[in-house]
Formats: sequence, structure tokens, C-alpha cells
Amino acid sequence: MAVVIDGKKVAASIREDVKSEVARFRAKGIVPKLAVVLVGEDPASVLYSRSIEKACGKVNVDFELFALPETAREDEVVALIERLNRNNEVKGILIELPLPEGLNKQKVMEAVSPLKDVDGVHPINRGYILSNGEGLFPTTPRGCIEIMLRNGIDIKGKHAVLVGRGESVGKPLIFMMLNQHATVTVCHTRTKNLAEHTRQADILIAAAGRAGMITADMVKPGAIVIDAGINETDDGGICGDVDFKGVEKVAGGISPVPGGVGSMTTALIQKNLLKAIKLQQKHEK
Repeated sequence: MAVVIDGKKVAASIREDVKSEVARFRAKGIVPKLAVVLVGEDPASVLYSRSIEKACGKVNVDFELFALPETAREDEVVALIERLNRNNEVKGILIELPLPEGLNKQKVMEAVSPLKDVDGVHPINRGYILSNGEGLFPTTPRGCIEIMLRNGIDIKGKHAVLVGRGESVGKPLIFMMLNQHATVTVCHTRTKNLAEHTRQADILIAAAGRAGMITADMVKPGAIVIDAGINETDDGGICGDVDFKGVEKVAGGISPVPGGVGSMTTALIQKNLLKAIKLQQKHEK
């Protein structure tokens, strides 16, 4: 039976780190403040905004929500973001997705200063992933790596097979795993004989967005399996891309959904906020 890799435990550890660092910043008169921009009233986005606000309160991070109506024009959204970029009190900016129809997602996301981009989606930060530079990186792929490193799993020299090449998780994760010195194979919808590839993995990461697609016969005995998929179930719950019950009997370690990588998102946004402050300080010198 696999060891269950607990994301909640890792998130709690990251939050303790954040809390200590926030206290150090505040002692120097620097107030970490996160601005969240919400356009429209998408129920999941409203809920996520509230959960971020609650989490920020627990680690003494200032939080402000900037809500615009569903009917807001693109130039109004961009103008708000540009004001937040110029506001020195705001140290990090997060844009809630999805945006209403009619708004150009790329244009809106690119309006955020790369130095305040706590979601790690700006093209400049994407470039830093490729060059192994110092930037702000997206939380889900970063969570995949943190959950392993903080559980003593050595990535160096391991054969990592990624299933999924999406913009938000798969693509950045390719280079983040290379930066950890893994040997990386990428599988996707056009890959032939998927199981042939996945059975070679020392570390198998699923980020395809297809419920239960990774089954026990696709996993090498003793492999580490990280599930970065989130799919809605018929009863309103969520499940991952891995058939947990089956794979648990074969793998050496497995992250659950819920309770795995997704549990770490908010804590890693806070971690990015603190990194953003340091990058802004360097930029000002």
C-alpha cells in the first residue's frame, strides 16, 4: 500500500513559514498586502476570493477585494489593474478566473506587473521558468514539486512522466521538473500507447483533467504518483485524474484529491506574495 502524501500537512508547514516571514516584514514597517480583482459574480470565484481572504487573515496578510460588475469593459478592468500596479501599498495582484465573455484573458493577465503577479501567469514569469531565473511561478505546478520535496522525495535523476500539457499546469511543470534535474517525458492526447510510457515513470504526475484516467495497470510498482487533476463528480464533489483506490495498491506514494496538491494553492499564493515583495525591493535598488 502506498504512503498517502498529505497536501494539507505541507500547506500547514508553508503557512507557518509565511506567518514568520510576515512578522519579520511587519517589524521592518513593510505590510504584505494582496489585491484580488473579481469581475462578475462567478460562484466559484466568489467562494475562492472569500477563502483567500480568510487564509490571509490567519497569517496577518492584508487583503482587499476589488469587485467589478459582469458588464465591466476591458479598458475598465485594465485601468484598475494599472492603478494597482502603481499603488505601492499593494504588493501582489491576483485576477479571478474565469473572466466574463468579451474580455480578452491574455490582455487582462498581461496588464498585471510581473513583480506583483502572484499567480505566476505573466509571460515574463513564464520566461523565468524556462531560463530557471528568479520569478513568480504558478501555484499548482509549484505545489506538485513542494509536496514531493517537503516529503523527502528526491527528484534529481528520476524519470518523471507528465500526463497533460495544459497552459496552467502541464507546460510550466515540464520546465520546473527539468530545473529539479528530473528526466522528463511528456504525454498528451496524441500520445500512442500511454500506459507504455507511464509504466516507466519513477514519478508520475497526472494533470490531464480526465477523472480516473490513470489506473493501477499504468503504474510501475513503487512509483510516486502526484495527482494534479481536479474534476467534478456527479454528486458535486471533486476527484483527481488518478483512480486512487486502485493505484494506492501499486504505488510507493500517492497524493489524494481532495487533500493533495490543491490544498496548497492558497499557501503558495501567500508565499509568492512574500517573494514579490523581495523582487520589488531588488527592482527599486
